[in-house]
Amino acid sequence: MELVPGGARDGFPEPLGDFLNAIVAGRRGIRGYVLSWDFAMLYSMEREWLPIYKLDWRTHRRLSFRLDDRHPPGTCHHQKVVVVDDTVAFVSGYDLTRARWDTSAHANDDPRRVDHRGQPYPPFHDVGIVVGGNCARALGELARERWRRVTGRTPRRIVQAPVDDVWPRDIEADLTNVDVAIARTEPVFDGRPAVSEIRHLYLDAIAAAQRTIFAENQYFTSRTITQAFAQRLAEPDPPDIALVSPYIQCGWLENSTMGVLRARNHRTLRAADRQSRYRLYSPILPWLDHEVCCLNVHSKVLIVDDDLAMIGSANLADRSLGIDTECNLALESRGDPRICRAIAGLRERLLAEHLDRSPEEIAAATAGTGRLHRAIDLLARERSRTLKAFDPAVDPTLDALVPPHHVLDPEKPIDPDAIVADLVPEEHVRSSARYWLIASAFVVLALAAMAWRFTPLSEWFAFDRLVDIGVAMREHPWAPLAIMVIFVIAGLVLFPLSVLIVVMAIVYGPVLGPIYTLSGAALSGTVTFWIGRKLGRETVRKLAGRRVNDLSRALGKRGFLPVVVARLLPVGPYSIVNVVAGASHIGWRNFLLGTVIGLAPGVITTSVFIDRTIAAIREPNASTFALLVLIVAAIVALAWTLQRVVRTRARAASEPMLAAHGS
Repeated sequence: MELVPGGARDGFPEPLGDFLNAIVAGRRGIRGYVLSWDFAMLYSMEREWLPIYKLDWRTHRRLSFRLDDRHPPGTCHHQKVVVVDDTVAFVSGYDLTRARWDTSAHANDDPRRVDHRGQPYPPFHDVGIVVGGNCARALGELARERWRRVTGRTPRRIVQAPVDDVWPRDIEADLTNVDVAIARTEPVFDGRPAVSEIRHLYLDAIAAAQRTIFAENQYFTSRTITQAFAQRLAEPDPPDIALVSPYIQCGWLENSTMGVLRARNHRTLRAADRQSRYRLYSPILPWLDHEVCCLNVHSKVLIVDDDLAMIGSANLADRSLGIDTECNLALESRGDPRICRAIAGLRERLLAEHLDRSPEEIAAATAGTGRLHRAIDLLARERSRTLKAFDPAVDPTLDALVPPHHVLDPEKPIDPDAIVADLVPEEHVRSSARYWLIASAFVVLALAAMAWRFTPLSEWFAFDRLVDIGVAMREHPWAPLAIMVIFVIAGLVLFPLSVLIVVMAIVYGPVLGPIYTLSGAALSGTVTFWIGRKLGRETVRKLAGRRVNDLSRALGKRGFLPVVVARLLPVGPYSIVNVVAGASHIGWRNFLLGTVIGLAPGVITTSVFIDRTIAAIREPNASTFALLVLIVAAIVALAWTLQRVVRTRARAASEPMLAAHGS
C-alpha cells in the first residue's frame, strides 16, 4: 500500500514496506518493529503472500517483521497501534493494507482511490486518534511487551523526544494536558489471565448514559452489547441509541455470517424499543447502488453523551470483548467543559460528514430538538448524501442455517486441551545414530533455507508462478508425479498448504483439485512426520520452542481424533504439526487417517467455492450466484456440524477419564 496515493514526493519509496526499509536503512540508530497477525487460511486470499520473506529476510537488519501467533486457536492479534519514539502514537481501526485509503468526501471516481494494481475500490470510512507524551510512552510499553511475548526479545527503551519534535505538522491537537485511558482485550493464554477492560468500559458507559449513545462500527454481532442496550431500552426514559454501520457486509461470507448475526441483534432491539429510541443507520452516498456496494464503515467509535469517547480497534462483537487482542483509547470529561466540548465536537464532525452538513448545523439541531434522532431526521435530505435508518434484511432460510452467536462470534477462546487429553508418551532412549540424524536434518534444512534465499526457488513458489506451472503441465502424463514432488518440497520449506489448495482448485477444478491436494498433502505429511519421528520429541521441543508444547498436548493422545482436530482447528502450521505428531509417537496410520479426514472438508469446500466463484465471475447471472449462496450456506452448515461432532467426541473421550479419577 501507499500512505499517500499519487506519491508523497519526499524522496522515499512509496510502498509502505519499501518506505519503512528506506527510513531504517538511511538513518543510523533507527529500528523498526512490525508485528502482524499470523492469519488463518480463511483470510489468505485477501492478505499479502509470504510477508515474512518480503519484510524481514529481504529488508535491512534493523527492520524486524514478525507474525504474531501468541494467542489461542481461532483468535487473532487485532490491535492497530503505531508508536514513534515513544513520543507520538496512533490508535485506530485502520489496517495498513490495500483498499483502505479515502477522504471524508468519499467522492465518486476519485482517481486516487485505487489499489496497487490501479483498480478502483469502494469508498472507505475509518477513524483514528493521535496522542503524545505519557500515553504514547505507555503504548510503547504495550507494544514492547507484545513483541517480547512473540519473539522472546524486548525492544530497547529509548529517551523520549519533545512531543513537538515528532508530532505531525499538519495536525492540530484538539486537547492538551488531558488524561487518556488505554483499554485492552487479551484472552487467557500461556498462563496469563484475561484482560477485559474494553468489555467493562463498554458496559459501564452504556449503563451510565443519560441522553445519547452514538456508535460507529464495522460489526454489530455482540449479544453482550445487545443485552445491555435492551436493558436500557426497557427503562421509562432511555437514551437515544444510534448505531452507524455498513448497509451491507462485505462479500458473501460476511453477509451470510456477521450480517445474519447483526440482523438477529437488530430484531431483538426493535422488539425491546417501545419508545423509538433505537435506530440502526447507514451512510448513504447518492452515486452508489447500496444493494450491491456501500460505504464501508470500518471505524470503531463509541460516544456517550458529552462525557466519554472511545476510539480504537474493537468491534461491537463478542470476540472483540473476549478473545482477540484489542486496543482502544478513551477520554472522559468528568465535568471539564473543554473535554465535554471536544467529545461533543467529535460526534458533530462525524454526523456532519455523514449528513453532508456543517458541525455547527449538527450542534444547533441537537440543542434545538433535544434528541439525537430528531436532529438527524431534521437534517437528513432525500437524493443527497445522508444517514438512513434501515432494517437489515436476511433470507429466512439462511437465518435458519446460520449457527448461534456463540459459534460464529465467541467470547471465550477454543481450548484444545478440552478436546484432546494432555498425554505425551515418554521419549525413547537415544542412540548414537540419533545424533547423526539430527546433524543431517540441520544440514538439509540449512541447504533448503539457502536455496530459498539465494536461488530462484522462492520465485517458483510464488502464487502466480504456481498457477502458471499447473496450467502448463495440466495435460502432461507425468503431471501427478510432479505435483507430488511440489507438495513434498513445499512441506520441507514450510510453504503454506493453503496456497497449494487454492492453486489446485484453480488449475484442476473441484474434482481433480481435491484429489491431488489430499494425495500431495498426505505424502508431504508422511515425509515431515517421519522427520519428527527420527528427531524425537525432546529435540523437536528444543528446536521449535514453547509453541511445540501446545501442539504436543493437542496431539499427544493416541488415535486419529486429535489429528483430525488439529487439521480442523488452526493449531499450527501444517508441516510443524506433522513433525510434532511424529515426535509424539502417534501411529502413522492414525496420523494419515486423521490428516485426510481432517483436511477433506476444508479442501473440498474451498475447491468447490473457488470453482463456483470463478463461474459466477465469468457468467454473472441469477443461477450462478444462487448456487454460490447455497455453497456458502453448505460450508457454514458443515462447519457447524463438524464442530458439534468434535465436541461430542471430545466429551465422550473425557468421561471415562473423569470416572477413573473419581474412583
